[in-house]
Amino acid sequence: QVQLEESGGGLVQAGGSLTLSCAASERALSDYAIGWFRQAPGKERELVAGLKRNGGGKYYISNVKGRFTVSRNNTNGTGFMQMNNLKPDDTDVYSCNGISDSNYAFHYFHWGQGTQVTVSS
Repeated sequence: QVQLEESGGGLVQAGGSLTLSCAASERALSDYAIGWFRQAPGKERELVAGLKRNGGGKYYISNVKGRFTVSRNNTNGTGFMQMNNLKPDDTDVYSCNGISDSNYAFHYFHWGQGTQVTVSS
Protein backbone atom coordinates (compact mmCIF):
# COMPACT_ATOMS: atom_id res chain seq x y z
CA GLN A 1 0.00 0.00 0.00
CA VAL A 2 1.41 3.34 -1.06
CA GLN A 3 1.94 5.75 1.80
CA LEU A 4 1.85 9.48 1.27
CA GLU A 5 3.73 11.97 3.38
CA GLU A 6 3.32 15.73 3.30
CA SER A 7 5.59 18.21 5.04
CA GLY A 8 6.48 21.87 5.14
CA GLY A 9 3.41 23.36 6.78
CA GLY A 10 3.57 25.73 9.70
CA LEU A 11 2.48 29.00 11.18
CA VAL A 12 3.24 32.13 9.19
CA GLN A 13 2.07 35.71 9.15
CA ALA A 14 -0.04 37.01 6.30
CA GLY A 15 2.20 37.79 3.35
CA GLY A 16 4.62 35.03 4.25
CA SER A 17 5.64 31.94 2.30
CA LEU A 18 5.80 28.20 2.75
CA THR A 19 6.90 25.33 0.55
CA LEU A 20 5.01 22.07 0.93
CA SER A 21 6.57 18.78 -0.07
CA CYS A 22 4.92 15.50 -0.94
CA ALA A 23 6.46 12.07 -1.21
CA ALA A 24 5.12 8.56 -1.62
CA SER A 25 6.57 5.19 -0.84
CA GLU A 26 8.15 3.37 -3.78
CA ARG A 27 8.37 6.72 -5.59
CA ALA A 28 4.80 6.01 -6.70
CA LEU A 29 4.01 9.63 -7.52
CA SER A 30 6.37 9.48 -10.50
CA ASP A 31 3.68 7.54 -12.39
CA TYR A 32 0.78 9.91 -11.74
CA ALA A 33 -0.36 13.47 -11.97
CA ILE A 34 -0.03 15.14 -8.56
CA GLY A 35 -2.84 17.01 -6.89
CA TRP A 36 -2.67 19.28 -3.88
CA PHE A 37 -5.80 19.46 -1.79
CA ARG A 38 -7.02 21.43 1.18
CA GLN A 39 -9.56 20.58 3.80
CA ALA A 40 -11.07 22.59 6.60
CA PRO A 41 -12.76 20.88 9.57
CA GLY A 42 -16.22 19.68 8.60
CA LYS A 43 -15.77 20.53 4.94
CA GLU A 44 -15.10 18.55 1.81
CA ARG A 45 -11.56 18.18 0.61
CA GLU A 46 -11.00 20.33 -2.49
CA LEU A 47 -8.39 20.34 -5.20
CA VAL A 48 -6.21 23.42 -4.97
CA ALA A 49 -3.63 22.73 -7.66
CA GLY A 50 -2.42 19.97 -9.92
CA LEU A 51 0.11 19.12 -12.54
CA LYS A 52 0.46 16.31 -15.00
CA ARG A 53 2.95 13.50 -14.90
CA ASN A 54 5.14 15.37 -17.41
CA GLY A 55 5.01 18.54 -15.32
CA GLY A 56 2.64 20.34 -17.67
CA GLY A 57 -1.07 21.11 -17.47
CA LYS A 58 -0.71 23.13 -14.28
CA TYR A 59 -4.04 23.91 -12.71
CA TYR A 60 -4.85 26.30 -9.86
CA ILE A 61 -8.11 27.33 -8.30
CA SER A 62 -8.78 31.00 -8.82
CA ASN A 63 -8.02 32.26 -5.34
CA VAL A 64 -4.47 30.83 -5.33
CA LYS A 65 -3.54 31.57 -8.93
CA GLY A 66 -0.51 33.81 -9.07
CA ARG A 67 0.44 32.99 -5.48
CA PHE A 68 0.95 29.20 -5.48
CA THR A 69 3.26 27.29 -7.81
CA VAL A 70 3.38 23.52 -8.17
CA SER A 71 6.35 21.52 -9.37
CA ARG A 72 7.64 17.98 -9.24
CA ASN A 73 10.74 15.85 -9.39
CA ASN A 74 10.05 12.57 -11.16
CA THR A 75 13.50 11.20 -10.42
CA ASN A 76 12.67 10.77 -6.77
CA GLY A 77 8.89 10.95 -7.03
CA THR A 78 8.27 14.11 -5.07
CA GLY A 79 5.94 17.04 -5.49
CA PHE A 80 6.11 20.60 -4.23
CA MET A 81 3.82 23.53 -3.80
CA GLN A 82 5.36 26.94 -3.24
CA MET A 83 2.89 29.17 -1.42
CA ASN A 84 3.59 32.90 -1.52
CA ASN A 85 1.72 35.92 -0.21
CA LEU A 86 -0.25 33.70 2.12
CA LYS A 87 -3.57 34.92 3.45
CA PRO A 88 -5.54 33.91 6.55
CA ASP A 89 -8.09 32.25 4.24
CA ASP A 90 -5.35 29.83 3.15
CA THR A 91 -5.41 28.26 6.60
CA ASP A 92 -6.21 24.56 6.24
CA VAL A 93 -4.74 21.08 6.25
CA TYR A 94 -3.06 20.44 2.91
CA SER A 95 -2.64 17.00 1.40
CA CYS A 96 -1.33 15.54 -1.81
CA ASN A 97 -2.26 12.51 -3.87
CA GLY A 98 -1.68 10.85 -7.18
CA ILE A 99 -4.53 11.85 -9.46
CA SER A 100 -5.80 10.97 -12.92
CA ASP A 101 -3.60 12.57 -15.53
CA SER A 102 -6.42 13.27 -17.99
CA ASN A 103 -8.85 15.24 -15.85
CA TYR A 104 -7.54 15.39 -12.24
CA ALA A 105 -10.90 13.96 -11.14
CA PHE A 106 -9.78 10.80 -9.37
CA HIS A 107 -7.23 10.11 -6.67
CA TYR A 108 -5.48 6.80 -6.34
CA PHE A 109 -4.02 6.41 -2.88
CA HIS A 110 -5.17 6.48 0.69
CA TRP A 111 -4.75 9.91 2.15
CA GLY A 112 -1.81 10.80 4.33
CA GLN A 113 -2.10 12.94 7.43
CA GLY A 114 -1.53 16.17 5.55
CA THR A 115 0.31 19.20 6.81
CA GLN A 116 -1.27 22.10 8.66
CA VAL A 117 -0.89 25.58 7.23
CA THR A 118 -1.92 28.39 9.54
CA VAL A 119 -1.75 32.00 8.44
CA SER A 120 -2.16 34.70 11.05
CA SER A 121 -3.41 38.17 10.23
